[in-house]
Amino acid sequence: MDYPLLDVFLTMLWFFLWIMWFMLLFRVVGDVFRDDALSGWAKAGWTLTVCVLPFLGVLTYLIVRGRGMGERELRRAQDSEQAFRAYVRQAAAEGPGTQGARTPGAKADELGRLAALHDRGAITDAEYEQAKSKVLTS
Repeated sequence: MDYPLLDVFLTMLWFFLWIMWFMLLFRVVGDVFRDDALSGWAKAGWTLTVCVLPFLGVLTYLIVRGRGMGERELRRAQDSEQAFRAYVRQAAAEGPGTQGARTPGAKADELGRLAALHDRGAITDAEYEQAKSKVLTS
């Protein structure tokens, strides 16, 4: 068994390049199907190009639409963050103690939850004050 150390390094390099290629290929195909601005024909065209001429198709996609990939990913992350914050606000406003008449203990529990959300940064100062006044007035 004669397998020099340099051959081991080259084999590892090719292996990692192969893995990187597949990650890039899946990212491009995922971006094609997540992009709402592309028509069905454009999605089919890009998919066919990437499948028939994989290297040329992926490199062409990155050149033509590469900047938009990052922008779309950022917009998707911001939308997800907004949805999460809206859910947290709704859950804080409609917690377990909010139905029916509130007892002093239930108000204290709800104020404690609001304070914890505010301390973690899940709600802003204005949202915290608005929710707190809502709890205290009901």
